[in-house]
Amino acid sequence: MIIRYAFFEGRIKEGHQEAFRKAIVEDLYPLWCQFPGALEVYCSLVDDRDEGAPEFPLIQSVRYPDIETMEGALASSVRDNAKAKTAEICGEHFEGRIHHHVCTPRVWAK
Repeated sequence: MIIRYAFFEGRIKEGHQEAFRKAIVEDLYPLWCQFPGALEVYCSLVDDRDEGAPEFPLIQSVRYPDIETMEGALASSVRDNAKAKTAEICGEHFEGRIHHHVCTPRVWAK
C-alpha cells in the first residue's frame, strides 16, 4: 500500500477562505474520488498550526494498493481534469505551491 500526499504550501488569498474551501469540497474533491484505483481519498482543510509553522491550508492524500495503480491514476484523463480544476481554483484563491510526496505507511506497535 502507498499514499500520495499533495501539500498546498502557501496561503489562501485575503477574503477567499470560504470560497477556497467551498471549491475544494464541491468541485475538486469529487474529481479526486474518481481517480482509478484509489482506495481512500482524504481532503484535510487545515484549521490551525503551531506558531511559526509553515502554512499548509490543504493537505490531500490518496491511498493506492501499489505504485502501478497510482501511476495508472496519474496517467488518466481524470487526473488531467483534476489538474485543470486545481489550477483554476488555486489561481483564483491560493498563493503558493503544491508538492507531492509518495509514502509507504508503516505501523509500529508498542
